[in-house]
Amino acid sequence: MLTWLQRDSLQFPPLAKAMREPNGLLAAGGDLSADRLISAYRHGCFPWFQDGQPILWWSPDPRTVLFPDELHVSRSLAKLLRQQHYRVTFDQNFAAVIQACAEPRAYADGTWITRGMQEAYLQLHQRGTAHSVEVWSGDELVGGLYGLAIGQLFFGESMFSRADNASKVGFATLVGKLRDWGFVLIDCQMPTQHLHSFGARAIPRASFAEYLKCHLDLPTGADWLA
Repeated sequence: MLTWLQRDSLQFPPLAKAMREPNGLLAAGGDLSADRLISAYRHGCFPWFQDGQPILWWSPDPRTVLFPDELHVSRSLAKLLRQQHYRVTFDQNFAAVIQACAEPRAYADGTWITRGMQEAYLQLHQRGTAHSVEVWSGDELVGGLYGLAIGQLFFGESMFSRADNASKVGFATLVGKLRDWGFVLIDCQMPTQHLHSFGARAIPRASFAEYLKCHLDLPTGADWLA
């Protein structure tokens, strides 16, 4: 039975109560307050829903993750990175990145990054929890991604690209930085061919929960504005 969250409580049901079909649906309701979102990620779930639906919270099993030391960079991408055709920055324009991620895609109907979601993650960015990666061609924003950094874990949310391989350059650059800063895992949530090409793989939800337990409160050397 699906658990409905109460607005006066930030508690989520145990991850083991998530549905098998659809895979990982854990709860519904609540709100998108910054405190609840942080509580959700620390618990091991994330919001994903369309306009007109209640807020839905998910914790799929297995979970797609990328270990920074396992990053795979193709020869063509490595060449592009060496050429420095694009310039990559961090936390320079979070609002523009999340708005671009919310734009309609040719392969999807609508977007799950609703206006309410954008406002919620902007609040997390203002708190220093959500971060953006910007990819520039000259002064034009041509790609990027955003996610949350909590302890030694990075929770990826969405990426966009307006130029060839721009999002790949941004992602590979981010993973390299996260590795150098001491992050141990990047949560990719759901499997895609794009992520698997970078070395992402599935681990059991119970293993993911153990990483949460062990690394959420440990420090890193992150310097997002360096």
